[in-house]
Amino acid sequence: MTDSATTARHPGAPAGDHTGLHILAASDLAGLEISIADVITTVEDAYRTLYAGASENPRKLSVAPQDKHSVSYAMLGRDGSRDVVAIKTSYKHGLDKGRTEQRYYTTLTLYDDITGLPVAMMDCGRIGALRTPAVSALLARECAAPTARSALVIGTGTQGRLALPFLLTALPGLDRLMLAGSHPAGIAAVREELRAHFPERALEVVGDLRSAAGDADVIVATAGGHTRAAVEAGWLRPGALTVLVGHGLAPSTLHRADRIVATSEAQMRITGTDMADDAGRLPPVDTEFPPVIAGITAGRRSPDERIFAYNSGLVVTDIALGHHFAELALAQGLGERVALWR
Repeated sequence: MTDSATTARHPGAPAGDHTGLHILAASDLAGLEISIADVITTVEDAYRTLYAGASENPRKLSVAPQDKHSVSYAMLGRDGSRDVVAIKTSYKHGLDKGRTEQRYYTTLTLYDDITGLPVAMMDCGRIGALRTPAVSALLARECAAPTARSALVIGTGTQGRLALPFLLTALPGLDRLMLAGSHPAGIAAVREELRAHFPERALEVVGDLRSAAGDADVIVATAGGHTRAAVEAGWLRPGALTVLVGHGLAPSTLHRADRIVATSEAQMRITGTDMADDAGRLPPVDTEFPPVIAGITAGRRSPDERIFAYNSGLVVTDIALGHHFAELALAQGLGERVALWR
């Protein structure tokens, strides 16, 4: 590869320089413009490449102290369509405390597997914040009943705020949008985010979770670990799709589902232990999501089956979206280059 080609792959980086690493802070990425449709397409392409066997997504590693006050993850992967290798780290502290006292740090480091040069190390907060609702939207697109018209989001954190704009992009036929949340500031933020993308759409804040769950065709549970919300299987209407991102669904929605779809069964068995039955068991999944995206297996087999979908992040989706962000940021001269290996 020529120096000019190398430079094209690494805007702003000296050609052939292997001693430096470009650092992209959260503030560098915050102002980059990317549409919801573009995020969904990027994530979908990552799933297709993974199913085709061109990408690799090993099971994540996890460590936590005995008292569970923190948790750490490490995820290594390779994107075959971009020829990029990356590692993502994630550390959350204060799980025994309230939301405002918790600390969360996550990074993504990208390497170009053609040139052998580092691309960038970046804060992964915005990448994960966008990737996760994109996956939920894709799950809804593939697994919701054909007649789905109503959606309920549980939780008003980052994922709750982004869930409805992404759902509406993937399922524009939704005409009733419900929100279950207890934090006034969070509810206001959900309204603001919806207004920014779909100003003509109305939001209904619900107080009776059981009634709202019974009316919903799609339920996306994004609440934090301290939530008291727990939708039970018996509350669901025929054909309902429940998508678990954080908390807000009782284990019965998983164990009594007619069909179980997981982005990764291996990851569900690591991070989904709170959904185990009294014997500590999780049921087997009926299909993982990559073959659904590829059109090999069906997300839904009949209009009336109740489907449980487990949304755990695959690092190949972080890599795809992170590389896209890195290209945009470096092309604009953002970030700082550090002579890390000199």
